[in-house]
Order: sequence, then structure tokens, then C-alpha cells
Amino acid sequence: MGGRRLLLHRSGDGSPSVVFLPGGGTAGLDYWNVQALAAEFTTSVVYDRAGTGWSDRVELPRTSAEVTDELREVLRAAGVPAPYLLVGHSLGGLYARHYSVRFPGEVSGLVLLDPAHEDYNAHMPRELVEQWESWDPDQELPDELPGELVRMYRGLFAQEIGDWPEGIREPLIDRHVGPDWLRVGAQEAQNVEALYDEMRHAGPMPDVPLIILASTGIDDFKKAVSAGTPESLLREEIDGKLRLYTHLAASVPHGENRPVDGAGHVTLHWRRPDAVVQAIRDLLGR
Repeated sequence: MGGRRLLLHRSGDGSPSVVFLPGGGTAGLDYWNVQALAAEFTTSVVYDRAGTGWSDRVELPRTSAEVTDELREVLRAAGVPAPYLLVGHSLGGLYARHYSVRFPGEVSGLVLLDPAHEDYNAHMPRELVEQWESWDPDQELPDELPGELVRMYRGLFAQEIGDWPEGIREPLIDRHVGPDWLRVGAQEAQNVEALYDEMRHAGPMPDVPLIILASTGIDDFKKAVSAGTPESLLREEIDGKLRLYTHLAASVPHGENRPVDGAGHVTLHWRRPDAVVQAIRDLLGR
């Protein structure tokens, strides 16, 4: 499409079409489990944004307008009919909201998994925000990751998706523990404040059903990336996130915030596919 190749996998049949928007640093096939379950009752799609996953590389970061324009174009090119029920995780949740504001006639509902939000830091303890703001990915990410770190993360991924088909599981794990995908994830989010400004100025959310799934667990991924951070602070982050998402759900006529136990931010759709699929079914039922 437009001179570049984008990965898109579609299965199932029915309307509205369910489209999964990956989080930053992830790929469409990271959502293979919930995509396959949704395909049992409607059209279900995963894809990789340009510059990420198995899609062709482009210069990152990009604007949210570029990302949402691209999503619209690739769905049309692949013959995936609107309306869409968008399922966005983390950064993908921000893009899903922006898509719904820009193209409200094409969106029938939103399921947001721990979505990135322009007011996220305002609900967080100041100590955590200062930690995040001091992190420099250019200095922190070496060209080659230490073997011990690679083995640790390989074990974490294997623990979560160990029962997936080998042809999907092994390539995903190999890419996730390589420096290329780690850098891509950091690069895509480099302009996150500009993305937040786009969302702030995009206009009001459309009147479509919204379900937010908010993880309440502190899993091994969270512990690994938050090493040295007291668990009390991580609990404060969860509390702040729940307050924010409750406010976001209340900002639309048909919004709901659902806390989800037993999973963290990274593992929400891996450990609790039942919660994700139930939210999709509930919105399709409306």
C-alpha cells in the first residue's frame, strides 16, 4: 500500500469488524489469541503499523493523524468493511480514540486495554513521573543486550505465550528480545507529548459504546521494567489509572471502566483473554 508492505491478518466473518491496534513496542501477532477468539463470531483483524512489527520500516516517530490515516487506508485496501469495533492496547488505545474522533461514522465501539491517555501523568505520584521523565532510551538501550537480560525476557515471554503455535511463538519471542524491536518501541513513543496534544485538540469523543479494561496486577514484566521502584508506588500508579479511566468512561454516554484482576499492563490480553472477548461480545450485543 502506497509503495510499502504492511502486515495484516484477517479471519472470521461478520460485522462489525473487530480491529486490534497494538501497543507501542508490540506487533499485531501479539494479539493472535484474542484475534482468533473474536474470529469465531465476526470479522477479526490484526495488523502492524508501518515502521513496526513485520511491516516495512519508515522514519519514526509519526503523528497520530498519519497513523490513523494509514489504518483507514489499509483496512480499505484489504477489503475489511466498516463499521469497526476498535480494540486498542496502550498506545494503540490512544490511536483508537483518535480514529473514532476523526472518523466517527466508521466506528461502532471501542474496547481500550490500559490505554495511553493525555492526562495519565496528572493522575500519577510525582516520584513516578520524575522517574519516567529521566529515562533516555538512547542512553539506556545498547546495540547488543546483555545475554542475562535476553534470557530473562525470553523466559518471561515463554511463560506467557508458551502454549501458542510454534510458528507464531518463536518468531515473536526472537524479535521481542532483539534490540531492533526495543528501539522501534522507544522511537514510536518519542513524540508522545505531541500525540497527546493531537488528541487534546481533536474534538469530543463520538457517542459510541466504550469499555475500558484496566489491569490491576503487578506482573513479572512490570517488576522487571520497574526494578528498584517500591511496590507501594506501583500500587499508587494502579489507583491513579483507575481514577483516570473511570473519568474517561464517564465522559461519554455509554462508557464503562472494568478493572481486570490477574494481569498487568503487558499481559492483560495474554492472561485475561476472557475479559477482552467478553468486552467485545458485550459491545457487539449493543
